[in-house]
Amino acid sequence: MPRILITGCSSGFGRAIATRFLDEGWEVIATMRSPSAEGLPLSDRLRIVPLDVTKPHSIEAALAEADHIDALVNNAGVGMLNVLEGADIDRARELFEINVLGTMAMSRAVMPGMRQRRSGVIVNISSSVTLRPLPALSIYSASKAAVNAFTRSFALEAAEFGVRARLVLPGSAPETSFGRNAVARMGMDVPAAYGTFVQAYFQVMRHATDKTTALDVSNAVWRAVTDVDSPMMLPAGPDAHALFQNAGSAAA
Repeated sequence: MPRILITGCSSGFGRAIATRFLDEGWEVIATMRSPSAEGLPLSDRLRIVPLDVTKPHSIEAALAEADHIDALVNNAGVGMLNVLEGADIDRARELFEINVLGTMAMSRAVMPGMRQRRSGVIVNISSSVTLRPLPALSIYSASKAAVNAFTRSFALEAAEFGVRARLVLPGSAPETSFGRNAVARMGMDVPAAYGTFVQAYFQVMRHATDKTTALDVSNAVWRAVTDVDSPMMLPAGPDAHALFQNAGSAAA
């Protein structure tokens, strides 16, 4: 029975991805900082394991409990909405620690086993903001652009040993806890000079009709894991697909 480990399963995309793979008959190791089965289906193929991707000992303990895994989905991440002048530099460091270094650490940790078996898939969740610049997302966009660059280069290393690395790029999902947390991390730090500009931008985003759902993301991840001919970058959601098409071959 194939086994997948997914980070950031407490809600949103991670929970949907875990549910999809359980439905497909996989053994799922759902990880999160504070373990909880809330929102996940009951199954004897589900294990819930504590994991903080920023702590090496936590990664080591989680992988020891997981034994071997056939696929890893690096979904754990945080968002941040603010203009650069209003951004808290400590929160920015934390964001890069989770989004970028956490993804690298998890990929590095599973690679020895996959390399020895000469098989495995690593899917990193990026974002469609890397396809088009948007205001108030410069720091978050930079972190996801780093994930893109890392994954595309790492994929060349991993391919030497029969291991595939792929990127899934979700579009805007403001109704998920991820979207709400991104707003919460902004706090009240938007400089007054940017107030009108930021509020006008938020109004446009709130009224956007083509938004990404957790199901869109779980479908894209399923393809990335199970289709050996899947492309390096898979958009998830109608808005992400539109951006990807507009970006053309330069984004492929």
